[in-house]
Amino acid sequence: MNTPPFILTDNSVTVVLNGKPLSMNSDNPNYRNVVEALSDERYDELEAMFDTGKAIASFSEGNFDISDSEIRYKGELIHNHVVDRILAFMRDGLPYKPLLNFLDKLMSNPSRRAVNELYSFLEHKNMPLTPDGNFLAYKSVRSDWTDHHTGKFSNKIGSVLEMVRNKVCDDANIGCSYGFHAGSLEYAKSFGGTSSSRLLIVEIDPADVCSVPHDCNCQKLRTSKYKVVGEFIRPLDEALNDSYGDYDYDEDYDQDPRRDEEDLESYDGATKASASSPKPPVSVTTRQKLREAALRQKRGPNGKFA
Repeated sequence: MNTPPFILTDNSVTVVLNGKPLSMNSDNPNYRNVVEALSDERYDELEAMFDTGKAIASFSEGNFDISDSEIRYKGELIHNHVVDRILAFMRDGLPYKPLLNFLDKLMSNPSRRAVNELYSFLEHKNMPLTPDGNFLAYKSVRSDWTDHHTGKFSNKIGSVLEMVRNKVCDDANIGCSYGFHAGSLEYAKSFGGTSSSRLLIVEIDPADVCSVPHDCNCQKLRTSKYKVVGEFIRPLDEALNDSYGDYDYDEDYDQDPRRDEEDLESYDGATKASASSPKPPVSVTTRQKLREAALRQKRGPNGKFA
């Protein structure tokens, strides 16, 4: 493909493909990919980058087929709260990959109740996602790091606790029953009942959640596995949190040290991107390559691009 006509500014990029102008703001997750493709003369990849559905399907390794109004997982149409959120984030140009990672793991959960209710529960109780699609919750333990109920399970930071899933009570109508419990900050603070209790931050894979009991105003959940990632310092106010644990970032999240701050600001509240978020950097070398490419663009006798 010949060099397509394009305009690159600090705030947006516009590329004319097949006679159709395609524009993207700099706060779009694919903005840097488009700039790099122009710089590297990978013009055949540009159209897919402007097609959000194609970009997500490629990212998901084929598990998802996404259009403007629906998401299919391995060919099956799915409807739940997290799907609505992903589609809204796509339309608004917000970082959707943590949500997509969460949905990919959630669809591995054999509990229909957990699949249908977990994300709305997390959002309502302000428990954030991690970049790789897990989520963080609160847990109270004894001062010696063991659980309140039996005193047998050590919860020191870094510990991974796991039990056979079919031993965990999956009936949401039963409040106190077998399984590992975690939940909202209010729930965890009230559970221990003593000033000597420790308040921990735990990380949970959505595939391991067994039920969200109706008691305690639905502020807790039961899971078959969790990891202790830290001791409570402050409330987890961000909708996306990468302060605990080691996560497998993809290139989009790993290259620019300012990217985490930008994503947290744009993700916060799950409604709109911050107007003050730093713009993805375009290096002097990249700008020079793009300028040279622009100069190679040819115009016909009528002044239009050929």
